[in-house]
Amino acid sequence: MHNRKLTISPAWVFRTDTDELFEPVLFRLLASIRDTGKLTVAAAAVGISYRHAWNLLNRGTDILGMPLVIMRKGHGSQLSALGEKLLWAEHRVTARLGPQIDSMAAELNDQVQQLLAGAQPTLRLHASHGYAVALLPEFSEQVNINLQYRNPEEALSALNRGECDIASFHLPTCPSLARQIISHYKKHLNGHEHRLIRFVTRREGLMMRKGEHENIRTLQDLSTSGLSFISRDRHSGTRVLFDLLLKQQGVAGDSINRTSQQEFTHTAIAAFVASGMAEVGFGVQAAAEQFNLSFIEMASEHYMLIYRQDRLPPATLGDLTALMKSPALIDRINGVPGYEPDSPGEVTTFDALAAGQ
Repeated sequence: MHNRKLTISPAWVFRTDTDELFEPVLFRLLASIRDTGKLTVAAAAVGISYRHAWNLLNRGTDILGMPLVIMRKGHGSQLSALGEKLLWAEHRVTARLGPQIDSMAAELNDQVQQLLAGAQPTLRLHASHGYAVALLPEFSEQVNINLQYRNPEEALSALNRGECDIASFHLPTCPSLARQIISHYKKHLNGHEHRLIRFVTRREGLMMRKGEHENIRTLQDLSTSGLSFISRDRHSGTRVLFDLLLKQQGVAGDSINRTSQQEFTHTAIAAFVASGMAEVGFGVQAAAEQFNLSFIEMASEHYMLIYRQDRLPPATLGDLTALMKSPALIDRINGVPGYEPDSPGEVTTFDALAAGQ
């Protein structure tokens, strides 16, 4: 049985008008220099010789007209302003494109699996971007999980059309907000036998660079501050939650100083803030900690899976819930900041969840 999966990774190629190229290893070298402060140590960490590293940096200086690294005898090495800008650009690209690339890899792996005799059955999962749901394909043994990232409306629509077997759905743990979320997606939930599978809770809130804007504690503070704010795309579940929180706290949506840019993942929001392109963002705690940002919790959510009872075979459901209950997966979830297991694998309904059962 074939159990290897193909992965796709983005790589930058710099091409000048004279066809001069940078090697993608340059970014790993810059990151290692930032972390270690020594070119010799950084070169060894990324698996290239000191001479090769020196040539890469010199070529960058020649092509761009500014140094990428500042090296002073007795003081080690540090990134220049341009080196920092390039490295943060790479972080933002990876954060922005990562889920789409993962989805493309899942489609390719699904096609490969279909060509292989005796391949495992595939469970098609369309889910909002999240740190816990990304773990499911890693631990799948009894069923091959094809995870593709979609916003909630796309995922629910695909579920009802039969284009996926299961979708994600997240509800605030605050009952009044949960009712509003259910109402928001009502057209996708009416008339079908939907069931929920509990998975995790996660914390969402404001994220800022550490040591800055420490007077911002509430959404009202954010509104009156005029600080630049990077938003999620308007169809994301996190954007819907943020707008409901504004309404709940009596803050006008147009009072937030939103940038013209919108991002499609929690990771991209955090990278945008960490790079200094916005002062505040909103997303999950795990993304904030990934980029060493401060985090102020504003809400917690149940992040669950949803399926149609009339379409998901009991055996497949059993394999999935067994996976979600596995100690190895739960142990990994416990290691993700802001995430906690929430009776994973337990099948429930909207009514039972709203009643606190």
